[in-house]
Amino acid sequence: MSRTQSLISEGFYLESGVIQTPLLHSKLLSEQLGCNLYFKCENLQNTGSFKIRGATSAITRLVARDPHAEVVTASSGNHGIGTAAAAKAMGVPITIYVPDSVSEVKAEKIEARGARLIRVAGGTEVAEQTARSVSGGGSMVYISPYNDLDVISGQGTLGCEIAEQLPGVDCIYVSVGGGGLISGIAANIKHLKPEVKMTGVWAENSPVMLTCMKAGKVIEVDEQPTLSDGTAGGLDSDSITLPLCQRLIDECQTVSEIEIARAMMSVWRQHGIYVEGSAAASLAAVIKDAPKLKGKNVVVLLCGGNITDETFAAAEEVSKQ
Repeated sequence: MSRTQSLISEGFYLESGVIQTPLLHSKLLSEQLGCNLYFKCENLQNTGSFKIRGATSAITRLVARDPHAEVVTASSGNHGIGTAAAAKAMGVPITIYVPDSVSEVKAEKIEARGARLIRVAGGTEVAEQTARSVSGGGSMVYISPYNDLDVISGQGTLGCEIAEQLPGVDCIYVSVGGGGLISGIAANIKHLKPEVKMTGVWAENSPVMLTCMKAGKVIEVDEQPTLSDGTAGGLDSDSITLPLCQRLIDECQTVSEIEIARAMMSVWRQHGIYVEGSAAASLAAVIKDAPKLKGKNVVVLLCGGNITDETFAAAEEVSKQ
């Protein structure tokens, strides 16, 4: 039994409201692209993104080890919302450090779930450094958004769900940030169905993990602003996801800002669904790869839907270029 399958058998879905999200067949996009296209709708997950899965896994196992532990983490969005929800469900005190540039919408969602929110001057990296320093001793335990085996195993529940919902799946497209999501999905899907191809997707403006994979080590990577902000940011120097991504990702694809924006509009026009740029990036890669996907059963991971009206409007303008 895999680490993730063990987690599921221990009552994973009962702990914090994690739900098995639907797999939506996109009939019109399937006809347009010539493949059988399915959306794994984590945008419909409680908290609006997949992050609650990893948070639930990590906090469940933390509480099993130490019932009196407190959680500290850092986030500018979905990870903070997910960990706040999981901590509240299990009665665990949590403090979340956020950059002072955090959107008020995301800050409100974090605080609404009972977390103590502390703003710090600077970007997400500064918030992470501050959270790590606070967890240096005592009962406060830092939970990384991706660099944690328990977090990865929680994200891996998606691989088990996809295998069950679409036994004939041929390939899965997943946007890559820190690599925890695709590592978890790939580890489980390849255990259950070794023939399935995993394609990692990056915004051209922020190919951090891809560049590190090519270098064979964690390095500094220049980034530009991207609609796929959920996958932006550097890697921890001791990232356990780098070797996992090198081993488990079969193909890599990059997409431009215009391609991401147009994919966001495609999901909206065909299904009336707002998704984040990081979710649409995976669809953009499928559109790019369509000629080699003819007749295949393709799953696109819609990793989240926590997007403001202003960001969506900005994407709509980019899509017209």
